Amino acid sequence: MERPGAGGINSSECENVSREKETSEEFEANAMDSLIDMPFATIDIKDCGITDVPHTNLERSKENERISKDQIKKRKKKQKDYQPNYFLSIPITNKEITRGIKILQNAIIQQDKQLAKAMTSDGSFHITLLVMQLLSEDEVNIGIGALLELKPFIEEILQGKQLILPFQGIDTFGNQVGFVKLAEGDHVNSLLEIAEAAKRTFQEKGILAGENRSFKPHLTFMKLSKAPWLRKKGVKKIDPEFYEKFISHRFGEEMVHRIDLCSMLKKKQSNGYYHCESSVVIGKKPIGLRDLINEALRRERMSLKSKVKQIKELLLKPETQARIRRELFEGRSVNNSNQGNQVDFSTTLT
Repeated sequence: MERPGAGGINSSECENVSREKETSEEFEANAMDSLIDMPFATIDIKDCGITDVPHTNLERSKENERISKDQIKKRKKKQKDYQPNYFLSIPITNKEITRGIKILQNAIIQQDKQLAKAMTSDGSFHITLLVMQLLSEDEVNIGIGALLELKPFIEEILQGKQLILPFQGIDTFGNQVGFVKLAEGDHVNSLLEIAEAAKRTFQEKGILAGENRSFKPHLTFMKLSKAPWLRKKGVKKIDPEFYEKFISHRFGEEMVHRIDLCSMLKKKQSNGYYHCESSVVIGKKPIGLRDLINEALRRERMSLKSKVKQIKELLLKPETQARIRRELFEGRSVNNSNQGNQVDFSTTLT
């Protein structure tokens, strides 16, 4: 076999050198990919002595931008699908106020009988503090928990004082919703603070709550949307002349003593008030028998729901499911064995 001359390189060696070069380049490429996947990928890689930075950073920037856009789209879709079905209610229980509203409603109906169907029904008078969306029983339970957590914030805002809401005068939202106005005073600021605390407390629990428009406390007595067919009959707005005699009327004062978590869609109670999931008592109003019963029922309900939740969590554990399957299998084996013994025993008797 002929030996290569001094300084000569045969074809085999050329192939080895070429293969080593390809392997080295491949290793560098793999190393680069590995660096990008590491937790410190966000660090500027040029500090590590790697010069191929701009292209990598550009790709990462595009990826982050894409993720950001996707998150914005999801957030917008979630907001678009937002349809409140629960609300925090301050019930209006002062007979003087409710009686005054009924007189107002009757005065309007006398001028246009069609508007009777647009009136807020007896027992439903309230101030809406916050609207929200609760789509499952679990979310309702989270809402109940948020309401209970809200109570100390309300007490801190009120500082031991009673929250009294005076109602005077009439106004509308775009001549579509008629409401009794809340008179001006320090009580408005307290109510706004409570509404803001409620919104913050529920949102921190992951609940979709609140509206885009600013909170304006009001006591609704009629809505044209309650009777959509009125528009077909030419009734497109509430005529201010219908309520002009009540434009400055004093309806009375409501001493706030309770905040309820109510459903917009569930069947109303026999007294006309909304279905109530839970309540918190605030202020110094003497607690009557009804309040005591409601509080006892609420605590019992919360206890039962807590136990049901614990049972569900227990049943979802793999070891629990395995134990249930094992005991069911053993039970069937015992039953089959007993049936076999009974057959043998009867055969022996015959």
